[in-house]
Amino acid sequence: MARRVIVVMLGPVVWTPPGTDPARWRAALAEDVVDLVATLNEVEPAIGATPADRALADAVAWPGMPVYDLPTNRVGAALAAATEDGYDQAAVLVADAPDIPGLVIGKLLRPLTSRTVAIAPALGPGPGLLGMAARLPAPDWLPEVDLDTADVGLVRAAAPRPAEVAVTPGWRRLREPADLAALDPAVEGWETTRVLLGG
Repeated sequence: MARRVIVVMLGPVVWTPPGTDPARWRAALAEDVVDLVATLNEVEPAIGATPADRALADAVAWPGMPVYDLPTNRVGAALAAATEDGYDQAAVLVADAPDIPGLVIGKLLRPLTSRTVAIAPALGPGPGLLGMAARLPAPDWLPEVDLDTADVGLVRAAAPRPAEVAVTPGWRRLREPADLAALDPAVEGWETTRVLLGG
């Protein structure tokens, strides 16, 4: 069985609800994503962080959870760290989608049995991805990917064949008021974010 890791990539948060401390908001989002990833079956969890985000990583990591010290918060840096750690497959996930269902993450990894790379788009307006997964080591053709600005077309255009890149179901990131309004209180999870928003 392939060894697989999901790396929660810490990065900047572009929007904070009015009246909410930006640092607490960012930490709440990251903690909820890390908590979900830590409970998934058949994958190992990790966090990717630049030196500026190491304190946040230590605050939200579970005991024994690896934290990859990365030079940038780009997907390639996380995939390289996972390769050095001996994994066969890796997914890199944003840290601002606290209510993402585990099923969506599973579908990001599933295509790697027959594809080299898989991408989950971020739903809603604007650029960005929810996450990317790849067989390791990552292919040489894979471009430098920033989950905040990249899109499916960027990666597919770089592939030798577009079919090498699978597109899986996406999910919203909390980047604007409309995303916050879409949170469903009936859905389990995102406890830390829920508490910060007042229950």
